Parts: sequence; C-alpha cells; structure tokens
Amino acid sequence: MRRYDWLREIRRLDPERDCLRIYRIIATHEFPWDVTRALELALYRTYAVPSIGRLLAETAELTGRTQKRYDDTALLLDAVVEHGFDGEDGRTAIRRINQMHRSYDISNEDMRYVLCTFVVVPKRWLDEYGWRRLTAHEQHAVAAYYRTLGRHMGITELPQTYRDFEQCLDAYEEAHFGWDEGARRVSDATLDLMAGWYGPLAPVVRGASMALLDDSLLDAFRYERPKPAVQKAVRTALKLRAKAVRLLPPRRAPHYARQNPEIKGYPNGFRVSELGTFPASRRTGTCPVPHGEGPAA
Repeated sequence: MRRYDWLREIRRLDPERDCLRIYRIIATHEFPWDVTRALELALYRTYAVPSIGRLLAETAELTGRTQKRYDDTALLLDAVVEHGFDGEDGRTAIRRINQMHRSYDISNEDMRYVLCTFVVVPKRWLDEYGWRRLTAHEQHAVAAYYRTLGRHMGITELPQTYRDFEQCLDAYEEAHFGWDEGARRVSDATLDLMAGWYGPLAPVVRGASMALLDDSLLDAFRYERPKPAVQKAVRTALKLRAKAVRLLPPRRAPHYARQNPEIKGYPNGFRVSELGTFPASRRTGTCPVPHGEGPAA
C-alpha cells in the first residue's frame, strides 16, 4: 500500500451512505493516535460548560473513578465504530450510553453540544497536528456519522453539515463557558489521570497538556496561562511528529481504542453490556431508536 491509498478508497465511497466505513478508516487507519487525543480534548472541553462540569462532579465518576470513566467512555464509543449502529455490540453500547444519560436531567442542548465536540475538535486538531487535513468529503462523512449517532441517542435538532456542527459548537461555548468549582475539580482529576500514565514524567506531561488548551478553556477553569515558550515547544513537537508520520507507510490493520495502552481497567477483557455506570435511581429504558435486542458478544 502507498501512503494515500486509504484516502483514495475514501473518495470512492459515498459520504452519507458509507459514513461508518469512512469514519472507521479515518479513526483506525489514518489517524488513530490523533483521533484518540482529539476525542480526549473534545470531552474535556465539555467540562467548561457549568451544567455539564457540575453534574460530572456531583456523580463523582470523573473525580473518584477517573480511570474507569475514561476507559468506559472510550470503549463504548469505540464499540460503535468497530461494530456499527446495527451490530450487536454497537447496539449494546448505544443502549448503555442512553441508559446512563437517562439517569440524570441532561438538556438536549447540552447533549447536542457534546456531540458537536466529537465532530469539530478532531477536525481542528488534524488541521494543526495531523499528517494531513481532512478533506471536505471526509468532513461530510464525519458529520453524517455523528448525526446518525445523535439520532440513536434521541438528540433532536441535530446539525446537518460539518459547518452546522461548527457553528453550533462555537455559539454554545461563547454563551455557556464559565467558572464552576465542581467542573474545576473534574478538570484537575482528568489532567492528573492523563499525566499519571507517564510516571516520573507526569509534571512535564501535565504542563504539555495545559499548553494545548486555548484561552477560553484556561479562563473557564481559572488556570494560569502557560508560558509562550512552553506552548510553542509543545505545538512544534506535535507538528514535527506529523511530518514524521507522513513518511510512514499506511496502517494496514485497524487500530481501535480498546488497543490503546491508556485503557487500563480491563486486563482480562470486558463485556460491552457491563461498561459504564448503573445508578440505583436510573429509569429503565432502551435506545430511543427501535432495533433488535441481544446480549453483548
């Protein structure tokens, strides 16, 4: 295979009908490391909306069981990518996501905003740090993929195009980003978790992570601005990595999030149906989009 063969394959596919196939190539062949980092940042951004950050602090899932929450979120989203919306494990993952969300009073607007981060943040990350940028064809497919996921989650008034997702995200952040004490605790716990993966290098990694945050996030969490020299060094290192990756041969076998070393809570494997939380007060229910039921593989 040659470096741009996957892109040629993507261009032969229809961005609406084949959105799952295109997104799977993007996430598991072309940019697995970058998509993982970008989705981490996407979820992190949501903490700066006080209604989201406060709720996460109240549940204590991201402050008391940070690694498990990270693992479960990554694995549930990953199951849909790997098995699709109609696959057994994909359906089970969506059902688990919906059951957890129904346990709390979460507005449709907050749910839609979180979905927007999954579309917009990875594209912006790849613009800056990817070995190539996403084409308009790929942006169309990513928007279609997450629009489909949003329908399965019962989210209404979904954006239709990438540009719609981007405008929705920017407007929501401008209107809602702000300080919340609980959200700051969630932010600190998340940064500590990610830095802790690197042992004695944790302080360096935490500083590097802070250098990747934009001013709106730093202000919302009331963090001190990183020194410009640190920001430049971190961002330059990522851009140099991108140039090196561009010279590598294409990835033949897919790399899924479940294969990432950051997933640490399930050394003996897992069942999709057992991922996530099971609050005692949760209401019973299934995915709002009708489909067949079945046990997780």
